[in-house]
Amino acid sequence: MIASLTGLLSHVEADRCVIDVNGVGYLVFASTRTISALPNPPELAKVLVETIVREDAILLYGFATTAEREWFRTLTAIQGVGAKVALGLLSTLSPSELISAIASADKASLTRAPGVGGRLADRLLTELRDKAGKMPGGGGGTATAAIIAQGNAGGTIEADALLALAGLGFRRAEAWPIVSRLIAEKEAEATLDGVIRDALKELAK
Repeated sequence: MIASLTGLLSHVEADRCVIDVNGVGYLVFASTRTISALPNPPELAKVLVETIVREDAILLYGFATTAEREWFRTLTAIQGVGAKVALGLLSTLSPSELISAIASADKASLTRAPGVGGRLADRLLTELRDKAGKMPGGGGGTATAAIIAQGNAGGTIEADALLALAGLGFRRAEAWPIVSRLIAEKEAEATLDGVIRDALKELAK
């Protein structure tokens, strides 16, 4: 199996590139996030690789970071998520954004990805909820702590606060990390009015 490739980047398209390693050109499929991180041809490039062997082909998928590759592996293990859909999700949402979307049950963010309808988004939220906090890309333990807080004392307050903030025009994806952190910090002293007030202060910056 090929784990990584380092060579001259000879060709780039929207969802793929060709890396020349000692005269052999490897076609590598990638998310737009990884494609945008590549240098301009014909400069030296390195990508991490996930090799998928099918009956009719051996396909290479490239990633700029280990977090993106781990998410690709996790996503493609879910029924209904093939490599193309997984790359679409990773093109639409970064690993940290995926963690936030799953932890906050942000179905709308997931359905922004090509090939992800409502039913598949529900399956992703169900199957990944317990895994998201352990996945790379969350910037430390913040996401895990927030997920735990959401499942404990912060449940009702968090849902009501997010609903109120949405009514004021703030997207769930930007409001949830702040609300969940405030609830985790205040613990038993958290109140709906206080969380909304403090969240508005931070969102208004």
